[in-house]
Amino acid sequence: MNKEWIIPPPWAGCEVAAGRWGMPPLVAQILYNRGVELETNPSGFLSPQLRDLIPPDELPGAREAARRIAEVVRAKKKIIIYGDYDVDGITGTATLWHTLRTAGADVGFYVPHRLDEGYGLNIESVRGIIADGADLIISVDCGVTAVEAATVARDAGGELIVTDHHQPGDVLPKDTTIVHPTLGGSYPNEHLCGSGVAFKLAWAIAQEMSESEKVSDEYRVLLHHALALAALGTIADVVPLVGENRIITRCGLALLPSTPFVGLRVLIESAGLAGGRVNAYDVGFKIAPRINAAGRMGHARLAVELLTRADEDRAREIALYLEDQNRSRQATERRISKEAIEMVERAGMDSDACRGIVLAGEKWHAGVIGIVASRLVSRFCRPAVVISLDNGQGQGSARSIRNFDINAALGRCGEHLTQYGGHAMAAGLKIDRDNVPAFAEAFTHVANNSLTGADLREKLRIDAEIELSALDFATTETLLNLGPFGAGNPSPRLATGWVELAQEPRCVGKTGKHVQAVFSDGGAVLKAIAFSQSDRLEELKKHRRCRVAFKPLINEFNGRRTVEMDVMDFQFP
Repeated sequence: MNKEWIIPPPWAGCEVAAGRWGMPPLVAQILYNRGVELETNPSGFLSPQLRDLIPPDELPGAREAARRIAEVVRAKKKIIIYGDYDVDGITGTATLWHTLRTAGADVGFYVPHRLDEGYGLNIESVRGIIADGADLIISVDCGVTAVEAATVARDAGGELIVTDHHQPGDVLPKDTTIVHPTLGGSYPNEHLCGSGVAFKLAWAIAQEMSESEKVSDEYRVLLHHALALAALGTIADVVPLVGENRIITRCGLALLPSTPFVGLRVLIESAGLAGGRVNAYDVGFKIAPRINAAGRMGHARLAVELLTRADEDRAREIALYLEDQNRSRQATERRISKEAIEMVERAGMDSDACRGIVLAGEKWHAGVIGIVASRLVSRFCRPAVVISLDNGQGQGSARSIRNFDINAALGRCGEHLTQYGGHAMAAGLKIDRDNVPAFAEAFTHVANNSLTGADLREKLRIDAEIELSALDFATTETLLNLGPFGAGNPSPRLATGWVELAQEPRCVGKTGKHVQAVFSDGGAVLKAIAFSQSDRLEELKKHRRCRVAFKPLINEFNGRRTVEMDVMDFQFP
């Protein structure tokens, strides 16, 4: 089905705002679409500054936790940081580890095994950590729902401090200091991710150890470079890149090429990014997958070791391992995705009569089923649940589309599940193998009665329709400087009016998967590349006239920089 283009009407105040702030009208329109206040000075968005970060005292629980941690450090007691196994948890764990090491603490880390121990504070693991001599456990990116684990830690003679950003349950861990951006409802940034929470706590710890609101030079340098770790977690966790998150990511990305952390520097080299700028795309598609691969295919503790105590030789050894694990993850993901797509099409789950997808496969790797579910959602534009079966049990990942709360939907099918949890767009579940058919029927029933045909049509949200002449080099460069792009601040998406082919289109690339074309609207001519859209070549040749939805880019080749179109979709007469 063709994508539905959604283009907002032109903003009436565009020309006035553009003149006031000395920017191209197209840039003013896109800032307006992003919700940037253009009646006052928009410099807070255009040039975010570290001085505008929210002080840690405003983060619920941060000051109390920092004071207690400082007491434990000064008493020479043992601290274990218990981090989640994804990029957000790993980078947050590394931030706190470096901060506590700078404070002279006796500190170690623990990361649960994704498949053996599962997400969050595993009760037996907590009991074991305390038995091994830990006086204090600090969770990172998990723990706000760990009511039983907190009791176990206390009963075993230990103490727990929770740092998290996930949705709290109805009951909070008892007698536990919790650092969380939404508790109390007063913190201005409810979308602070796990590594962002850890960074704020690290800042508060530095103040406590410095015995001043202004931290010592040693801590100032450390926190400055820890922004790079926080930026990795913020981008990888797909939280909105606006407000404080925009400050963290923009400033943190700028610091990545000069990071003093040996493991991070080696990781950047292994991703082929050494010596240049690193953007949000590089993090999301080159650096983060390498970090995540450890937890998906093996054990994430190696990724934490890489970003903490590894020396140069050990860092290179781990980076090579992560590279290998990432290739293995990609191959496994491709194989399972291919099987899943074939199953969907064979079973007719892509028809209007089936508005939800439930698939189960024998020993599908549980570390990649979430990615596979996302692939199915992208391809078929309907909620998807992918279940890995092993020894009569199933572990599943669910991903959703707009207007369908996947966690609520699982709740309506809860009688068939042994466990589930998550949020509106993503969730996880556990199920007995024998209950899969009944669950699939119930889930499909919920989807069929909740989603309309319009919901299943992919939406392409576009910032503005323009003439090609509006996209000169200076305007394009300004548009691209509105990054980092991601959730809450997507890369600019534009649409042409009716344009004509100015040259014969052709397939390019090693495997001929991409289409190259040149378009003219009578006023200007622009080159375009449609990645992985070779199936549209004949249609383009047949019509020769179309509208193009695209992202602007600047192509650099042989020292020459030109404005081009990264094509997202075509509309034909």
